[in-house]
Amino acid sequence: MLDVSILIQALPYIRAFRDKLFVVKIGGELLREHDQLDAIAGDLTLAHMVGIQLIVVHGGGPQANELSTSLGFEPKLVGGRRVTDERALEVAKMVFAGKINTELLSALGKHGGRAVGLSGVDAGLIRAHRRPVTRVVENGEVREVDFGFVGDIDAVDPDVLDKLTGMGFIPVVSSLAADDDGTILNVNADTIAAEIAAGMRAEKLIVMTSVPGVYKAFGKSEEVYSVLDVRQARALIEDGTAARGMRPKLEACARAVERGVAKAHIINGLTRHSLLMEIFTNQGIGTMLIPGA
Repeated sequence: MLDVSILIQALPYIRAFRDKLFVVKIGGELLREHDQLDAIAGDLTLAHMVGIQLIVVHGGGPQANELSTSLGFEPKLVGGRRVTDERALEVAKMVFAGKINTELLSALGKHGGRAVGLSGVDAGLIRAHRRPVTRVVENGEVREVDFGFVGDIDAVDPDVLDKLTGMGFIPVVSSLAADDDGTILNVNADTIAAEIAAGMRAEKLIVMTSVPGVYKAFGKSEEVYSVLDVRQARALIEDGTAARGMRPKLEACARAVERGVAKAHIINGLTRHSLLMEIFTNQGIGTMLIPGA
């Protein structure tokens, strides 16, 4: 006999989250394989069809790396963040706003989702400035890094997102923005997701990545934190426990919660239906960030 208890378990969450806004950030590593992309798109569409308003933000780092290599130059990252010279910026425009955004829109459409693709450039969604030369600590050494055409966000204008979600669309945002002079900039997708979530007072920010959550001892144990408050999260960032690519993700989640997002989650998008498990089950999955006392 079919076990329908999971549907009963989901009912109070469906009721509680109806008409609430979730911002879901999807790492590029989750969008490389067709089956994985299709499964995530199906989960997003289901959540949307039961009444949750969604804004999707996606990365594309691995795909940009692959294209860069095929074009004969190696990508460069410092402290988990991409250095973007003129060639890398051209790759980012092709991959982020082109290939990945279009493929995600197509997958959502297959499942019945009404999705609209845009970047931070569209309708002035994200205003940014070019990051100045920055002091970075890497491997115990302090160095000054010019990140090139990397942008830091000045402001988010949610008007276009408000209109799209209000009309029943799923906005799908790629991680590009422009400065006041019209220069295109590559902006970290985790940061974009956090700024949109905070600016629109989202109920949740969900960061889908390729690890189970925030590790308690990176490289030594597979155990992850189930719940962290913002103070604890900041401590893990400061002491280096949240290392490499996890650092900007945890920073983004902490910032979103500090600015009024009720909860933020870091979950493993490689686990099938992890998004639905987090939203609609009692036990959830991954690491949850809360405001704290």
